[in-house]
Amino acid sequence: MLKRNPHRPAHLLLDSSAYFITGSIYEKRHLLDDDLKNDLINLMKQEFARCNWDFSHWVILDNHYHVMVNSFKGEDLPKIIGRLHFKSGKLIRKKVISQSPIWWNYWDYCPRNEKDYFVRLNYLLNNPVKHGYVEKLNAYPYSSFHQYLGRHGREELVSQFKKHPEYQRIELENDDF
Repeated sequence: MLKRNPHRPAHLLLDSSAYFITGSIYEKRHLLDDDLKNDLINLMKQEFARCNWDFSHWVILDNHYHVMVNSFKGEDLPKIIGRLHFKSGKLIRKKVISQSPIWWNYWDYCPRNEKDYFVRLNYLLNNPVKHGYVEKLNAYPYSSFHQYLGRHGREELVSQFKKHPEYQRIELENDDF
């Protein structure tokens, strides 16, 4: 099912599918401090679990986030993101006075195959380096990178980055992570 609104991006609502989702703070303001990033990660886990979605990977930056999830019922996506943005918006407003909206929108994409999935996963994992938050992936705490590295090991992760570099070439050194 495709959900379309003239003022929002189209959302493909598929059951049992991988999703790459990006949410952005309105006007790209840097509103997410360390405490709010932790709160947002916890809210994400809670809201996706509520609808039986598998919350696999995430990265939270100061003004946006990326997640990789696997859907249960695709039609639940707008409800999940709506609750997530509503609850996190309330937490943000406790710290930041703003007349503007907190969240701008969200965009989702369903990878079409394994290669497509890993290209987006690599993009998500590398996002803190791409945006200049850190020089090395292991230095950024608001990401699923550490869990992924622990599960799969350095060699497999290096191989994954080399095999699927399409979004951004990542030059790997021995001490990158």
